[in-house]
Amino acid sequence: MKNHLFSGDSGFNTQNNKESPFPQIEIKSATEVVYRELLKAILNGKFERGSLLRQGELAESFGVSRTPLREALMRLASMGLVHIESNRGFRVASLDFGNMQHAWRSRIFIESGAARLAAKNADDRSLEKMRLSVQRQYEVTHDLQESLIVNRDFHLALVAASGNPYLVKFAEMLWSFDLAAPIFGPQASGPKELTSWADEHLEILNAVISGNEQLSEELTRKHISNYPPQASVQKSIK
Repeated sequence: MKNHLFSGDSGFNTQNNKESPFPQIEIKSATEVVYRELLKAILNGKFERGSLLRQGELAESFGVSRTPLREALMRLASMGLVHIESNRGFRVASLDFGNMQHAWRSRIFIESGAARLAAKNADDRSLEKMRLSVQRQYEVTHDLQESLIVNRDFHLALVAASGNPYLVKFAEMLWSFDLAAPIFGPQASGPKELTSWADEHLEILNAVISGNEQLSEELTRKHISNYPPQASVQKSIK
């Protein structure tokens, strides 16, 4: 049994932080802006899978030179979301819907088992990583890209809390962005849906903290099982 428990009425903030009376100033580089917009377009299915990204047109559309555009594309390539082709540039990664289903089914077994182990083995540092991920989820429900990242962070932190490095390696492979992004995007219908996922993550976190192995496993299995790859993804990648 862990010695503390987070819940909606025990000091854990499930709402956005109180707004500052002063406007928040956020300065982003051209590369960061382009990267975020391209990632959003990929998540939303704006770019057809396997389509060539024409750098000249994109640079003109964003009002930037090719340098920040290429830097943004290289960043997306490192995530597996676009592929680099010799003498042709960048192409949106093609997908195999069957592989996405295999990854999802694998996650059900790996993460639910890891959750059971986490309820037994998690230390305070692991729990804090999970807690911070959930808190961040509540804060970024308006941001699809950031929501994907923190959602992934929670699941990987849950597996890491199991204390089994082999499960962590499997989970990282299954949570590669080229698999996660096309599944996550169509499912994230808006802030309401993203908030409900954070609520479910909080339930899992509380079960792990309480040391309830069976409940941790059951909640995790149910959470993942409820969100299979959608048929709309299959249609978009044919």
